[in-house]
Amino acid sequence: MIIYPSRNIEREQPVQFGEILLLDRVKRIYLDELGESSLGVGVVKLVIETEETAPELAKQLIAQANQQINDTTTKRDLINLIETIIVYKLPKKSREEIEAMLGLSELKQTRVYQEALAEGKQEGRQEGIAEATRKLALNLLRIGMSLEQISEITELSWEQVQDLQRES
Repeated sequence: MIIYPSRNIEREQPVQFGEILLLDRVKRIYLDELGESSLGVGVVKLVIETEETAPELAKQLIAQANQQINDTTTKRDLINLIETIIVYKLPKKSREEIEAMLGLSELKQTRVYQEALAEGKQEGRQEGIAEATRKLALNLLRIGMSLEQISEITELSWEQVQDLQRES
């Protein structure tokens, strides 16, 4: 997502970013086109708002977006942006606290929550695989298999297997 104050601020697409910026997944938001109200400016202001006042401003902005924006995709994207800003601004708050704070009944359905959940699952899988590989390598060391064989079976480098041998 690229946020511009207005269309006339958008620069020529540099060679290194030209192809990426042509993708449909890249969304441009022009703050001056978000309506006559201060909704666009409010979202930008939310970034610099204090932790104490940000939740109230976010609630106002979500209500304003629901009232003023008819395009479902634009509305959803804007609310997701507001939620993302709040999640980053208040990292110590739980999902339930943020949900209550913003008056949202289904924070679980938001893109922020779904992306965070998917990211956590992926990290958990990777850690699980790494731990299982480590345990397998240690067991193979215990039964006397050579470092080269263990490296080939587990796809760990010879140096990693050697480090495990020193640990055990």
